[in-house]
Amino acid sequence: MTKIVIVGGGSAGWITAGLLAAKHNCKESTSVQVCVIEAPDIATVGVGEGTWPSMRNTLKDMGVSETEFIKQCDVSFKQGSKFVNWQTGANDAYYHPFTLPVGLPEFNIAPYWLPVKEQVSFANAVCSQGILSEHNRAPKQISTPEYAFNLNYGYHLDAGKFGEFLKQHCTKQLGVNHIQGKVIQINNDPEGCIYSLDLDTQQQVLGDLFIDCTGFSSLLIGQHYQVPFESKKHILMNDSAMAVQVPYENESSPIASCTISTAQKSGWTWDIGLPSRRGTGYVFSSAHCDDSVAEQTLLDYLKRKGVPASIRDKLTPRKISFTPGHRKEFWHKNVVAIGISAGFIEPLEASALVLIELSARMVAEQLPQNREHMALVAKRFNRIFSYRWQRIVDFLKLHYVLSHRDDSDYWKDMRDRGSVPDSLKELMDIWQFQSPSKQDNQHAEELFPFASFQYVLYGMGYETQLSESDVKPYHVQESQRLFKENQQHLSRLLQALPSNRELLNKINQYGLSRI
Repeated sequence: MTKIVIVGGGSAGWITAGLLAAKHNCKESTSVQVCVIEAPDIATVGVGEGTWPSMRNTLKDMGVSETEFIKQCDVSFKQGSKFVNWQTGANDAYYHPFTLPVGLPEFNIAPYWLPVKEQVSFANAVCSQGILSEHNRAPKQISTPEYAFNLNYGYHLDAGKFGEFLKQHCTKQLGVNHIQGKVIQINNDPEGCIYSLDLDTQQQVLGDLFIDCTGFSSLLIGQHYQVPFESKKHILMNDSAMAVQVPYENESSPIASCTISTAQKSGWTWDIGLPSRRGTGYVFSSAHCDDSVAEQTLLDYLKRKGVPASIRDKLTPRKISFTPGHRKEFWHKNVVAIGISAGFIEPLEASALVLIELSARMVAEQLPQNREHMALVAKRFNRIFSYRWQRIVDFLKLHYVLSHRDDSDYWKDMRDRGSVPDSLKELMDIWQFQSPSKQDNQHAEELFPFASFQYVLYGMGYETQLSESDVKPYHVQESQRLFKENQQHLSRLLQALPSNRELLNKINQYGLSRI
């Protein structure tokens, strides 16, 4: 397994190439060769503009300068998500921040917040990030080194610029071979594995392991191998999006610290602040809303957010259609599907890029030595990622099931108990009597920590009825200390942290120090 061929560029192709090439030192060694085949006339989807904090380690492992990344990819800092009007539709809001509640991992503070839940929201009681995000604060200072932080953060970025930036870094710094051409024929060996690809440039590309990053076309895993696609539309019904880029009114407009997700009658709008513009869109169910109503819903949202008619009148939203679901297998024979070719649910909680990172990292770290080894790794890969997709479906569905909105059939259908997976039903039944905890984890490395479930559950007003024995008297004093410590931490950070725009301007001028 020395020749790795990645079909498709974009974020999926180039993140995969970067992690593989960095891990196996492709620039200095010929033991592993990585190439990316990219058709010049195929545009990337270019919507996935939000990352998780995991992206910091991904970029660091590739040897990327955070300063250059921020400058070249129109990057801002993402500190979590703000959910507006999901609970009742009456101007309710809550935060799902990236920073864990105070006390974790040693002490689960949630049971000790429940008695005072009418006085302070869960997120504000256990974490300073929500309030700091309301003030558009940055997660670090200009003196904080690259990838270090005061508050845990991911990124908002321009997906098109990000793919191009990674391409330049991988080819110039990591020894990745870039081949331009369109695959016109796929050739199997007698065992049914792919051994070469014929391109429209008359070139034949040989390989030992092929990675399918061809997006919705799913050229290798879907079209060639016909690996079944498992639809999740009966659980998560959104299958369409209207997307549009919105300019700021002026260069000093504030940049939001979180992705703002606002519930609408037949879906939800996203609003992401980059340094130069906002990325906005409306994710909806085509069974509950037609395109014209969806487009008007998005424009009405922008109007309510103060975008003037002079800007709105020039906007033309772009329609994106998708079938929510994933492949039954992600590693078949000598092909691994990474990115949208493996599956796509919806952009809520920005799980698309983190799945690319996790998939690429596992391939890089467990790269098979031969086909016997590959069969074993493939079995493990499929088992792990089947579970991860299930957890994503459960976590996203949780946002809808907890809603009390009754202004449309959409919300009633999303709450219908028949559409809720049994795995989520079981968790919600347990959470009536105990707060989410590490006991809910089935794997050592969970995609969503149990704190994420706490933020969503209690942000949406879920009721957990604890017994008296669940609240230990000797922990009450510790919880009070932690609540107070969080408020003190918030006061210090409000004084110390600059705004997002202020910090990004300084980074563009001076750069961040490298450790």
